[in-house]
Amino acid sequence: MTLAKEAVAQNRPYSAQSVCAYCGVGCGVEIDMKDEQPKSIRGTSDHPANFGRLCVKGQHLLDTIGYEDRLLYPEINHQRASWAEAVEEAAKGLSNIITKHGPEAVAFYVSGQLLTEDYYLANKLMKGYIGSANIDTNSRLCMSSAVAAYKRAFGEDVVPCDYEDLEQTDLLILIGSNAAWTHPVLYQRMERAKRLNPDMRVVLVDPRRTASAELSDQFLQIKPGSDAGLYNGLLNYLTQHNGLDQAFLEQYTEHYDAAIEASQHWSLQRTAEFCGVLESELKQFYHWFLSSERVVSFYSMGINQSSSGVDKCQAIINAHLASGKILRPGCGPFSITGQPNAMGGREVGGLANQLTAHMELQDPDDRARVQNYWQSPAMANKPGKMAVDMFSEIAAGNIKAVWIMATNPLVSLPNRPDVIRALERCELVIVSECVDKSDTLPFADIKFPASAWLEKNGTVTNSERRISRQRGLIPSPAEAKPDWEIIADVAQAMGFSGFDYQHPAEIFDEWVKLTAHENQDRRQLNLGELGDLSLSEYDQLKPVQWPLSKNGGRAKPFEQKRFSTASGKARLFAIEPKLPKQVVDAAFPFLMNSGRLRDQWHTMSRTGRSASLNGHIDRPYIYINPKDAITLGVKPGGLIKAASRISEVTAFAQISDDIASGQCFMPIHWSEQFASSANVSNLYASIVDPISGQPESKQAAVKLEAVGCGQFIQIYSKAELPFHEGLCVKSRGHYGFHYLLAFQAQSHHVVKYLQKRFQADGEWLSFSSGGTENVVCLGDGDVMLLAFSGEQAPDISKEWLDQLFAKESLTLEDIQSVLRRRADEAFEQGPKVCSCFNVHQKTIVDEIQLGASSVEELGRRLRCGSNCGSCKPELSQLISTHHIPQSCPVSESA
Repeated sequence: MTLAKEAVAQNRPYSAQSVCAYCGVGCGVEIDMKDEQPKSIRGTSDHPANFGRLCVKGQHLLDTIGYEDRLLYPEINHQRASWAEAVEEAAKGLSNIITKHGPEAVAFYVSGQLLTEDYYLANKLMKGYIGSANIDTNSRLCMSSAVAAYKRAFGEDVVPCDYEDLEQTDLLILIGSNAAWTHPVLYQRMERAKRLNPDMRVVLVDPRRTASAELSDQFLQIKPGSDAGLYNGLLNYLTQHNGLDQAFLEQYTEHYDAAIEASQHWSLQRTAEFCGVLESELKQFYHWFLSSERVVSFYSMGINQSSSGVDKCQAIINAHLASGKILRPGCGPFSITGQPNAMGGREVGGLANQLTAHMELQDPDDRARVQNYWQSPAMANKPGKMAVDMFSEIAAGNIKAVWIMATNPLVSLPNRPDVIRALERCELVIVSECVDKSDTLPFADIKFPASAWLEKNGTVTNSERRISRQRGLIPSPAEAKPDWEIIADVAQAMGFSGFDYQHPAEIFDEWVKLTAHENQDRRQLNLGELGDLSLSEYDQLKPVQWPLSKNGGRAKPFEQKRFSTASGKARLFAIEPKLPKQVVDAAFPFLMNSGRLRDQWHTMSRTGRSASLNGHIDRPYIYINPKDAITLGVKPGGLIKAASRISEVTAFAQISDDIASGQCFMPIHWSEQFASSANVSNLYASIVDPISGQPESKQAAVKLEAVGCGQFIQIYSKAELPFHEGLCVKSRGHYGFHYLLAFQAQSHHVVKYLQKRFQADGEWLSFSSGGTENVVCLGDGDVMLLAFSGEQAPDISKEWLDQLFAKESLTLEDIQSVLRRRADEAFEQGPKVCSCFNVHQKTIVDEIQLGASSVEELGRRLRCGSNCGSCKPELSQLISTHHIPQSCPVSESA
């Protein structure tokens, strides 16, 4: 009996370890349990990914695990069904379509939210039993260009860096990555390394100035999409300044002559013009790369999400291979993933052009090897449809059934109107999901209720190739099941053998043995040493990084500098840099960029449940340059519409010098579940990299215009309310739901509008003055709803509203304060900056003006920045803006 089981049996508290559910860093978490329920969470102190650190999202994971808003039972045509009925209906539907139209008429669209065991079974079923490779993953949207470039260069999808390299380097280049917000725990490691090594330099390369600029010694604000030109220019500079490692090139690489020759056209002048930066800035950056013994290029979606993303990744790899700054501590091209198990999906062949275990789909020997191991009846023999093409084929009627697992393509894929048309036409749409509302679920013919994060049991692999145990610590609600079990049930109902698993440990054992099957050291991915684990050993598996060492020690990728290509040598490629295909013109003069926020995640189905995480930025913004705001007549906080050739979105305006004139930026997170018209993927065309199939989701040509608004209504309600008109943004508070509604005309008497639309019974009180209206609705003395209306978007303190809703009943003084819209001064503190300790901007500015001149000093005084560290860049910016240096005293002799 394990210690945890003993504790449960004796009804005493215990701690258990699992893995964070968010980004690809793969942080270990330790959870205190009592009465079989999680009570608190912290970082696992000895997990090699985070050593006890957690970002603000990880700190608030337990806010997101409630059973409300969950899909609890199977459904057929939106009616509750038994598991037997739903599985039989799915199996019969898939089988009939395969019989009538062939295996290419079905597809699976899966997710980096799946565990490796889930991923493995989905690929086994599709590629080895249905016999089609029409299985792709939402990881296609974030890192498939990096995968393709690694495979071209090394012969295998192997990230050749570890997190330790970030701490051991002399020059860290953040390119296309806002690590401060997207991978905060790694950013903290970078920050600490720079503090311990003052000679370490950091360069940020990005079209917009992000929070990560606070760590940088140089900020290169390049033109969007010009990254390959930057690295081609670097390769030329290295060639001209004796910066090539000729011995490394000749002994361990091939095709380098063509790559170097192609770069010779990229002089400082041409590169500077192409990238939109000064020659002096380029020269400084290139000199630092040349003179630094150890260099890491750390890149993410800003590189990958491009119509030429593979070439951009390849240009980065070329520079590291040519300079020999690779396969050494503190060196290498480091692609960072965005999902908790994007790497695990890559290992099992989750992409439509891959075979499992890093074997090749188009290699007959590899196909035979896998089919023999699986003893499967059919084997895919050609690449399947990648994500964007998959939904185009559905719309064309060629793919007639799709099974969507743990992802929301209506929000994440480009060209939402086309995705809607595809799902409307599809004969059979099956969706496995843990929430009961998503933009995709209304199109489902069959819904399978899936287990969520802390209910799932299996493994994940992080961005440095480290496998960790995801432990299920709480039961799934009602009839929800783990994804692997749902897949196995459907496979068996389709008549397939080989899916009679009783525990994910059995799937893990089959999977790791496959990586070793006839491997003969041809592939770095060989997990055979983890085979034949007992159930107890599987349960207690510690984080382990591949490649595994045969003697139990630690191995490094390509340790003997022998790569996974036929020749054993790494390949360089001649690169011809290309700018984005979605270009601006007179009709669409602005280039729209997109990305993540600090406290939110993907489509907010998880983070949207946390009131604390909604406190930092609670509404969708479009960020624009001040000069453009003046030209467009856009005011801070006003509404702004962005329209592309595809569709349009409407959000609130945020005016910032961080955005270059002629550009704009919008976060990716808002689906129709949280905002009526703020899904930035609406704007992007279905343009992809020709090699990787990854969409160009960082650039869209748009026109911007201010949106006139005659009335805003802010509502805080205990009950979740429907909204069907105007612009509406929803977020969760600690005691209810916040809504912000916007209407073109000031046409609503708020009390009448709310009574009619939301049918909230109770005692209604209101007060109007100067074009504003404030409303209280009471039921049995308890506050049910508060509302504030005016010509400007009300900026009412959510902490104040939470405090009012927390009371058993409102006092007369409370009601008067609401009706006069006068919160206590303690609640008028401006935007939240530190989500860990609920520290707001005004409090921080006051301390800065009282003399706090460093982030560390603010931490000592207010605790902000002293926990997860995610807010440190913002604290630093506030110090730069508000700190008044003390004047030096003048001596008497002067």
